[in-house]
Amino acid sequence: MPAHRTTDLEVAGLLPPSPPADRATPALGMQPVRPLETSVIKAKGGTVVLGGGFGGAYVARLVGKAGATIVSPDSSMLYTPLLPEVAAGAVEPRHAVVPLRMMCPHADFVRGRAVALDETTRTVAVETDLGAVELEYERLVVALGAIPRMLPIPGLAENSLGFKNIADAIHLRGHMLRRLDLADADPANAERYLTFVFVGAGYAGVEALAELTQLVHDALRHYPRLRGIEQRWILVDAAPKILAEVPERLSDYTATQLLKRGVDLRLETKLESVEPDAVTLSDGTRIATDTVVWTAGVVPNPVLADFALPLDERGRIVVDDELQVEGRDNVWALGDCARVPNAATPEQPDPPTCQHALRQSRRLAKTLRGRPTSYRYRMLGQGATLGRDKGIANVLGLNVRGVLGAMITRAYHLHQVPLFSRRLRVLADDALAFFFRRDIAELGSLELRPGDLPAR
Repeated sequence: MPAHRTTDLEVAGLLPPSPPADRATPALGMQPVRPLETSVIKAKGGTVVLGGGFGGAYVARLVGKAGATIVSPDSSMLYTPLLPEVAAGAVEPRHAVVPLRMMCPHADFVRGRAVALDETTRTVAVETDLGAVELEYERLVVALGAIPRMLPIPGLAENSLGFKNIADAIHLRGHMLRRLDLADADPANAERYLTFVFVGAGYAGVEALAELTQLVHDALRHYPRLRGIEQRWILVDAAPKILAEVPERLSDYTATQLLKRGVDLRLETKLESVEPDAVTLSDGTRIATDTVVWTAGVVPNPVLADFALPLDERGRIVVDDELQVEGRDNVWALGDCARVPNAATPEQPDPPTCQHALRQSRRLAKTLRGRPTSYRYRMLGQGATLGRDKGIANVLGLNVRGVLGAMITRAYHLHQVPLFSRRLRVLADDALAFFFRRDIAELGSLELRPGDLPAR
């Protein structure tokens, strides 16, 4: 082991001396796995959970003291329905994530990526920052989620912005605010800077656009020279209506609200190409813009193809009604990476939503505790927020819209956030955002880069 190096603050007496690395005090709760000490690690409780997203994290939490070992490249679980509000500055980014060590106190955690599965030896190969390790399991849960679906559209990968994680939300927020600064400094190109194209009219695209229109509207009061310049907001989707998942009356209400805000709905239209300063649509329209936000769906994690598990035509793991992988007796899968049959909706498998992943994780946790039963869940409702004071909700067949719709949707999301302390933080954020304008601080400008450090 390398010798302990005393820091300047310790020498100055501002910090107590740190213990040597080989005698560091272990943290309470979830214990870190030290991959350099052994090449093969036995999973805690015999269960390995691949993925620290909504499904995987909840399985590890719900098995309780039986324990599990979580494998994830991220140390926190993201509650994705809060991403639009994070991008708009209504919810603090830290409050939309829950540290896995806090959420799953009886689990071990390996920070890394699963790269291979050997079912003969019942081991999973994991790449970590300290090298490769192998986890030995008795039961394996695959919850590796999904990634954005990138179509082979010229220029899309190079010139569009994603919206899948916290980093994407913070980057998009900073990008939008920088467009205002550029428009203010370069009036000749202000219309291009203030044109925003969103592709994908599902929940992510509609909610992100609705929240960000309010962010830009609130920010423009601080840009007096831009008040006379028109903004353009364009929502593109190949479907004939937006929010195809919700009842038609709520979809129509949402479209009406967006039209009132000046959003140009380009339905039954596709994206043909993306350039650094323009996009071309399938109807031949060419739009000058610096901003293309891609929210047109997801696909299962491509690493699944390396695991030799049965996959369907979309790349999802095939499981039975107990979430057990087809042809396996000790492997289960759930969430966005699995094709989960639902006895309540036999005509179609579960959609990739947090609501369904939570119910799947509850059922699977019972199975792992020795009480297997078939998975059955009938969705009680759905909803979307459209800014601080507008929203839609469908609860037990009842359509609700406006302020009440927004309150119901936010209350549901708040209920699903794990940990009481996190719920209080999100509740406080939502309360402040309801009464005050959106915060326009750009987080990217607060980062300290290596080049900014003073020379020593």
